[in-house]
Amino acid sequence: MAIYALGDVEPRIHPEAWVHPEAVIIGDVEIGEGSTVWPCAVLRGDNGGIRIGRNTSIQDGSVIHCIPTHPTVVGDSCVIGHMVHLEGCTVEDRALVGNGSVVLHHAIIRTGSIVGSNAVVPDRMEVPTGMMALGVPAKLREASGKIAGIEIAAGDYVAKGRRYRELLRRID
Repeated sequence: MAIYALGDVEPRIHPEAWVHPEAVIIGDVEIGEGSTVWPCAVLRGDNGGIRIGRNTSIQDGSVIHCIPTHPTVVGDSCVIGHMVHLEGCTVEDRALVGNGSVVLHHAIIRTGSIVGSNAVVPDRMEVPTGMMALGVPAKLREASGKIAGIEIAAGDYVAKGRRYRELLRRID
């Protein structure tokens, strides 16, 4: 896998995390126990650092970056969908950020909230617990019962990470 130090700063990846061989991890990045980082994801911690909690999934093609004034922090048991861009924001525990969405500087996705697919959460927006952010720019709406599936999905990716660690092999 492509894991790079940036000067003296090396990524810190828990031994029970799983990073796909074609993901890229650079610099000040910490990945917690049970978390998974899937193909073509890029976590580039060159300015303010990136922190990924426990049992969180960073799915295929996602880009996580930071800004000099604020790290990018993703909590425990989160699902970060395919082709997501996170930059200088906070995603609290048990939140879901849907495929193709963008969450920008100083935005906060609160515990148990959802960012819908292809939404753009602008600078400094807060998505409260139990709410969904939908559209461009994102507007808030009640999640009404959809929150329960986040932990199930997060747990599914923890199990997939174990399976891939054991069974994935390149054959070309």
